[in-house]
Amino acid sequence: MTRYRASAGITDEWRHFDFSVADGVATVALNRPEKMNPLTFESYADLRDLLAELPHRGDTRVLVIRGEGKGFCGGGDVNEIIGELIEMDAAGLMGFTKMTGDVIRAMRECPIPIIAGIQGIAAGAGSVVAIAADFRICTPQARFAFLFTKVGLSGGDMGAAYLLPRLVGYGRATELLMLGDTIDAETADRYGLVTRLLDDAGDLDEACHELARRLADGPTLGLQQTKSLITRELDMPIGPAMELDAMTQALLMTTHDHSEFHGAFYAIRTPEWTGR
Repeated sequence: MTRYRASAGITDEWRHFDFSVADGVATVALNRPEKMNPLTFESYADLRDLLAELPHRGDTRVLVIRGEGKGFCGGGDVNEIIGELIEMDAAGLMGFTKMTGDVIRAMRECPIPIIAGIQGIAAGAGSVVAIAADFRICTPQARFAFLFTKVGLSGGDMGAAYLLPRLVGYGRATELLMLGDTIDAETADRYGLVTRLLDDAGDLDEACHELARRLADGPTLGLQQTKSLITRELDMPIGPAMELDAMTQALLMTTHDHSEFHGAFYAIRTPEWTGR
């Protein structure tokens, strides 16, 4: 654990999904496959809190989010969430909608690269979790559905109206968010939703591991700052964005990793990145 946590300790047990860390790679496995891994009040809150802790653990360079069974995440649990929301007052509803948005904001603001491995349906909230990740590796069985209008709500839930146009463009985002239709993996790939579309479902574990290992073994500070700049500069004019780029690059030029590249280049060897 880093020294910046002070009195707040690191959570040892997450009860609403499976969590593990091995050799720099953390994995969240949504573990209710019988219902397509729906999110609940508790799993939303756990995801939000985990994302805040990850940069302070000291053992995590990459996060992989997966769903067990045939689906990635079918969205919010209809029985456990929608049934309760109907009975809530305005304050309760605002608390819930802010919490769900906090998960997505935390995914984008967490400096650690996030991979979503998608082997089936990513629907509703699950589709927004998928697009909030930095990388989406999909099998041919993957599907996306931004279902919010189909339950009588706005398609702009959880930041979808912010993220999706930036990912696939205004026209495609309008189609997906307003109509709420399910699209298959090939269509999602054509629209620009998919980082890598696999040929076979059985390759997903290997593909996620391969990308996670590449990121975990790479120049951590450079990767983290790249994610941060991509997120921060989305709404910046070019002048402030160029200034932020210049300051970030100048800072990174003082790091051990940058010096290591220089030494490795002249020694004709592979750099040994340490994230310092």
